[in-house]
Amino acid sequence: MPFLVEIASIVRSKNAGPLTVSFDLMFPTEAAYLQAAQSAALTVSALALVFDRPAKEINVTLYAAALAIKITMPRAVVSGSPGDRDVYGAQQHLPLLAVQV
Repeated sequence: MPFLVEIASIVRSKNAGPLTVSFDLMFPTEAAYLQAAQSAALTVSALALVFDRPAKEINVTLYAAALAIKITMPRAVVSGSPGDRDVYGAQQHLPLLAVQV
């Protein structure tokens, strides 16, 4: 099984407002997209384990026309508040790099 980072052309995270972080997974081919989209490793329950969050907080949206997957969840800490170590949410995708699809 390859790692997500090996088949995706883009794996990134960013704020979707001060309370939510989004993850963009983009793929260079339909085959790579389908492998990820059909992987048990990218289900809500699997991602809940990866990010140590309740499954009910995680949304996974498949965009077949764009060969992309978007994942959203509440930020653990409000952006810019005391204790926030990633104001822009740009480093929250790191756990996804170790996911095998």
